[in-house]
Amino acid sequence: MRTVNIHEAKTHFSKLVDSVMHGNEILIAMAGKPVAKLIPISQKPQRKFGVLKGKIKIAKDFDAPLAEEELSDFEK
Repeated sequence: MRTVNIHEAKTHFSKLVDSVMHGNEILIAMAGKPVAKLIPISQKPQRKFGVLKGKIKIAKDFDAPLAEEELSDFEK
């Protein structure tokens, strides 16, 4: 992945877009820190599976029938 600063990105924007259209990714930096990323539209962001592992807990009775008073709230 190529990294360019903002000034270079403004100066050579059309060339950068052409590069991205050919499948490359461009990282744009400000003061050496990444602030934006140019990627082809056809390329979908990659999902990272398992990133929430251990952060979500499902109760053992999550699919248990509702109590009559709770169920009646839905039937109004």
